[in-house]
Amino acid sequence: MRWEYRTVKLATSGFLGGKFDENQLDAYMNQLGSQGWELVAGFDTNKSYGETRDVVVIFKRPLP
Repeated sequence: MRWEYRTVKLATSGFLGGKFDENQLDAYMNQLGSQGWELVAGFDTNKSYGETRDVVVIFKRPLP
């Protein structure tokens, strides 16, 4: 089977840690899921001293 991939970077905000709107994230992920995308990985990127800068998520779906 052949796959296509989609990488999404979620910017975070906040003084001591990353914050994002979980409801918006759920809606976005559900939208991608309805288009056939499956979440396969997620990880954070560190700015300095362990502070999270961004969260990166990777989706895949079969090629038609």
